Parts: sequence; structure tokens; C-alpha cells
Amino acid sequence: MNQQPLPGASTVLTMGIISIVGTIFCCGPFGIIFSIIALVKAKTANEVYINNPGEYTDYSNVKTGKILAYIGLALSLVYLLLFILYFGFIVAMIAGSGEWTGEF
Repeated sequence: MNQQPLPGASTVLTMGIISIVGTIFCCGPFGIIFSIIALVKAKTANEVYINNPGEYTDYSNVKTGKILAYIGLALSLVYLLLFILYFGFIVAMIAGSGEWTGEF
């Protein structure tokens, strides 16, 4: 039996890695885009593999890429939440008295 690489497996792994690296070092919430691309590609690659499991290799790349995409998605959402809180605090300070004494 001649096995061939699973279509989209390397793309899923690559997008999963880019979602984490992009979120941490570069783009912040834009890692969500790469995570979504990886999850959609993982779904289609999973369906292809389920139909003919003996015909394809590299299914472990799909599973690894999917896990990395979920991690990248979580990191991006945390980064987005911190970003909103940070600028919300700045807007509240500007709209308020303009000075913060640190007292409650």
C-alpha cells in the first residue's frame, strides 16, 4: 500500500505555530486569525483522514497543530482582554479627574 502525506497537515502545524509565535512576539490579537485558519484546516484534514485512514500519513501533525492552535487562540484572547483593560483604564483616567492618587 502506497501511503501519501495527509493534505493540509503541514499547513495546520505551521498555522498553529505561527498563532503562538505571532501572539507572543509580534501581533497580539492577530494570532486569532492564524488559530482559526489552523482549526478549519484541521477539521477538513481530519475528515479526509477519517474517510481513508490507511491511505495517509502525518495525522500526528494535524493533532499537534490543533493543540497549538487552541493554545494560540487562548493566548490571543488573554492578550486581547489585557489590551482592552489597559486602554479602558487609560480612557477612564482621561475622562475622570485626570490624576490618580492610588487611594481607594
